[in-house]
Amino acid sequence: MAPGDLQEVLAVLRPGATPPPADLLVGLGAADDAAVYRLAPDLAIVETVDFFPPVVDDPWTWGAVAAVNAMSDVYAMGGEVMFALAVAGFPREMAKEIISEVFRGGRDKVAEAGGVIAGGHTVVDAEPKYGLCVTGRVHPDRILLKGGLRPGDRVFLSKPLGTGVITTAAKNGVAGAERLGAAVASMLRLNRVAAAVARESGAKGATDITGFGFLGHAGEMVKASGAGLAIGASRLPVLPGTRELAEAGQFSGGMKRNRRYVETAFGSALTIAPSVPGYLASLLTESETSGGLLFSVAADRAGSVIDAFKRRGEECWEIGQVLPEPVIRIEP
Repeated sequence: MAPGDLQEVLAVLRPGATPPPADLLVGLGAADDAAVYRLAPDLAIVETVDFFPPVVDDPWTWGAVAAVNAMSDVYAMGGEVMFALAVAGFPREMAKEIISEVFRGGRDKVAEAGGVIAGGHTVVDAEPKYGLCVTGRVHPDRILLKGGLRPGDRVFLSKPLGTGVITTAAKNGVAGAERLGAAVASMLRLNRVAAAVARESGAKGATDITGFGFLGHAGEMVKASGAGLAIGASRLPVLPGTRELAEAGQFSGGMKRNRRYVETAFGSALTIAPSVPGYLASLLTESETSGGLLFSVAADRAGSVIDAFKRRGEECWEIGQVLPEPVIRIEP
């Protein structure tokens, strides 16, 4: 569902005359990646749910990617995964061996995150779906929020863009094994390291890049923070082969919905430099699956972020800075 449509249908759930409990630190009052509820002065639980149809043919990989994607919302709040419940729907005629592989993929990635799948719920559904309801923990004073952008901060992204384009091309039979393999490797990478580095670097603002695309999620941060973003298009990481597939029109249906939302929500506050390639401008509103963390760090601590990722064997990219005014500028 597009961001604007989602906001409209969720309006009935927003707080009315009765305020939410004081211990509900993050709920529906402001858009964020997960709910956070304080249990003690030094402990809060993070709760989220996410599921979707197959993004690849291999059942283990689908289950694993879906699990990584669901857990990413906990990491986007600065938390650690504790346990999860599986949420699934499968056609009655689907082979049990295939279903077991989906569940095994999810189990393996939750275990890699240091958690366990403790139960779940399944239904019969004509279109297969799988995902997780994830419970994590975080210190109430160390929550990462979409509204945490601070003017002057440097902005980082922990995974390349392009999973949406490549998986769409794979469904159309034109992705190629090498491109799809790179996309799968990216989707299978947990955002656990990214969350740890963000916390260690004193980040306050973060989100993960998923279904609303880069600009959709970045825009949520801008609206929540009242601060803006200047992003260098040439600094954005892109998966191998994405440009060729994007130029060939291998976009998902979500790309145009996301673009309409961003253009409506920001109007003239969104500017994309004329020199930015057309494929990249479109890629910025393409849905991503299991994308990276977008987070900001104070300028005097930004220099250590890339090194912190390297020490843990992962990559990260500095892509821009936070502006004092609530605008989005995509620069060359």
